[in-house]
Amino acid sequence: MAKKKASKKTTKKAAIKKSTKKSSKKGTKGSNERSVGGNVLVKVKRKRDNRSTKVKIKDMAESVFTAGKNETELFFDVPSRSYSNVAFNEKKSIIEMGDNCNRRQFFNLNQAKKYMQTLLVAEGCNQLIDEGKTTSIRDLYYMTKHTIGTTKENTFDEQDESDPIIEDLEVTIDSLREELHLFASSKGALVGNITVVDSGDTINCRQMGSGGWSIPSIVEENVVQFKKCEAKFVLLVEKDAVWRRLNEDKFWKTNNCILLHGQGQPPRGVRRLLHRLVNELKLPLYIFVDNDPWGYYIYSVIKQGSINLAYESERMAVPQARFIGLSSYDAVTYDLPRNVMIRLDDGDIRRAKEIMAYPWFQKKHWQKEIKNMLKMGVKLELEALSKKGISFVSDNYLPEKIKKKQFLD
Repeated sequence: MAKKKASKKTTKKAAIKKSTKKSSKKGTKGSNERSVGGNVLVKVKRKRDNRSTKVKIKDMAESVFTAGKNETELFFDVPSRSYSNVAFNEKKSIIEMGDNCNRRQFFNLNQAKKYMQTLLVAEGCNQLIDEGKTTSIRDLYYMTKHTIGTTKENTFDEQDESDPIIEDLEVTIDSLREELHLFASSKGALVGNITVVDSGDTINCRQMGSGGWSIPSIVEENVVQFKKCEAKFVLLVEKDAVWRRLNEDKFWKTNNCILLHGQGQPPRGVRRLLHRLVNELKLPLYIFVDNDPWGYYIYSVIKQGSINLAYESERMAVPQARFIGLSSYDAVTYDLPRNVMIRLDDGDIRRAKEIMAYPWFQKKHWQKEIKNMLKMGVKLELEALSKKGISFVSDNYLPEKIKKKQFLD
């Protein structure tokens, strides 16, 4: 019974501070600037194209060269992606990154390797931009991996070393992974009443069979365009198996919607696509997840953004998202038998209490929801609804919730 492992990585402490945007600053010129070797690297205004990304990488390289030539300190100021450097912006209802930076110095034995790794990744991305090609973060790992000189030391030993460096580069030069020409493996699918254009190919998502359209990692406007849409809302389903049930039952057709899944915690491509569907097509978004702390967390990441990717919240978080279920009250409402319920373990209880302390879960209805789950001492998976009938979720549960507007926001 694999549970959203990726979502557990962000479990830090009980709550995130509310934002007043007054974070302390360490090793930084301020929230609108980044420093490399003492030189300002990035200004406020963002430009999103290949040329501007190349300029940022070039500025980074030239700053390093100049500092070395002048025999001054070699360093980067890398914005911190830690729990302590994020805040909840109540007005926007999203998690935002603060101003704290970590100084990465070349003449520091503990930081020298990461310093050089950052330059290697930047060089690899610059090469991709020059060649007009994109590649996977796995490929970039191999592109930048080699043995140093006559030593037995590798630039990277495992991919879990290079992936964080990519994110460091993103925030350091204020460019998104997609702008660095990098993508991750596709993990998510879509079906429904919409026609999209993907890399020049027209995709009718009403005729995608049992598997749906595989959502790419890069879904920006230059790659994916929305051509025609009749759908009235978007439904994001946590699990592929439940999504397949809804697809087979043609839920998207009878209820005129777009149906997506992200195989647990949705990857960046799926989250970015949700953001675009809601903001560009003005469609409501409903989130359908397990009734457990990890399901609640999936919902909150889609709605408010994540701690680790707080710098991406503006383009990925969907504050308008609504929670459609499962609710801790559904066991009684739909008379689900006790044998489909799973006892909460210590990790579930601990995580539920942490989530209750998050600022965006302070609303009375959410406090009541989580407290009720803890009081019952059990959790429910989406598949538990099948006990009422294989198509109960398609024919009864979701249509009734939507009709009666039984949402949590």
